[in-house]
Amino acid sequence: MEYVTRYPRTVAIQGGRSEEVKAGAGGVEQLHIVVRRSFEDLARVFAAEGFTKVKLEHKRPGQIGSGLNLKLKKPWELHVRMVDLKKGLIGIHAEVEVSRDYLQHLFSQRTPVVYEVAEILKKYQVEYGIWHGRIRGIVDGITNNYRVRLASPAIPVFAWKPMLFVIGTIGGIYGWKYLNTIFG
Repeated sequence: MEYVTRYPRTVAIQGGRSEEVKAGAGGVEQLHIVVRRSFEDLARVFAAEGFTKVKLEHKRPGQIGSGLNLKLKKPWELHVRMVDLKKGLIGIHAEVEVSRDYLQHLFSQRTPVVYEVAEILKKYQVEYGIWHGRIRGIVDGITNNYRVRLASPAIPVFAWKPMLFVIGTIGGIYGWKYLNTIFG
């Protein structure tokens, strides 16, 4: 199943100038949501929405605590990381990717998102801004959007946890047979 979303394409930056959010073969340039809240407050908001802590992840420079993820329609998940910015701001980096439950997570397509997190923050009345890192400015408005489509993996998603159980069981049986022939 594919994942379809929108992502800002043309934005107005403080001072009224218009900027294009770059897109290329590697995807769209990442915009960040910024808030003046504590990490603990934000963690409570995301937990109330069903997010859980990510157990194994590659931490980013400046990242606060563990990342959080929310299962979406199979096989997708929303992964959120928070970073400490200057002046009491916390930056929220969010992306949609194939869930960690599947082997395809390691080499699948992913895309940054802002609207999904913005809706959650609005629901809990958390004031936020959208930071454009390349321009180094807060987005005042969004003129139009990209339509982003993440295609389902070409190979059907394969859960790796059951695979470990099967491999362990088969390995144990063959190990027992081997030891039984040597010592039996």
